[in-house]
Amino acid sequence: MVEKPFLSLKNQLLLAMPGLQDPRFSRAVIYLCEHNEDGAMGLVINQPIDVPMSRVFEDLAVEYPDHIGRRPLLSGGPVQQERGFVLHKSADRHWESTVEVSPDISITASRDIIIDIARAEGPADSYITLGYAGWGPGQLEQELADNAWLTIPADPDIIFATPFPERARATAARIGVDLDRLSPQVGHA
Repeated sequence: MVEKPFLSLKNQLLLAMPGLQDPRFSRAVIYLCEHNEDGAMGLVINQPIDVPMSRVFEDLAVEYPDHIGRRPLLSGGPVQQERGFVLHKSADRHWESTVEVSPDISITASRDIIIDIARAEGPADSYITLGYAGWGPGQLEQELADNAWLTIPADPDIIFATPFPERARATAARIGVDLDRLSPQVGHA
């Protein structure tokens, strides 16, 4: 038996299908930051929470302008919700723990980027997320086989320029899918 080569979905968007049973991921759009044989890690990009960025800045005792402090934090997923990640457009500057996911998009999980964001010296486009979505070895592949997710090439415009409530629809439209026409029933041809 010949094994298929591993196909990484890093730098892809996952769009939750209507039949996905986990309510935490209803209409979720997830940016996959990592995907390999050991599992996958991503950040939900369309679920703002009722906590402004100012809460993070105040916890770090950092001064910030009001317009930045009013921006919402995002629920990045159900795993380690006390842990923060900054999803941002790649920049010339790299912070302490910056990982470039693609030439356009990076993720940073260090305090120095949050201080720069508070000072309006951070990346032009960024979101602070709390928590992440994670899958163990083979788990995401099984969920894809079960039709729980659609995969779509990542688009920085969807991630950084599309309003949160429109991100699921914009992600689906990128591959010609109308969310209103998707059925929660799973079928196999």
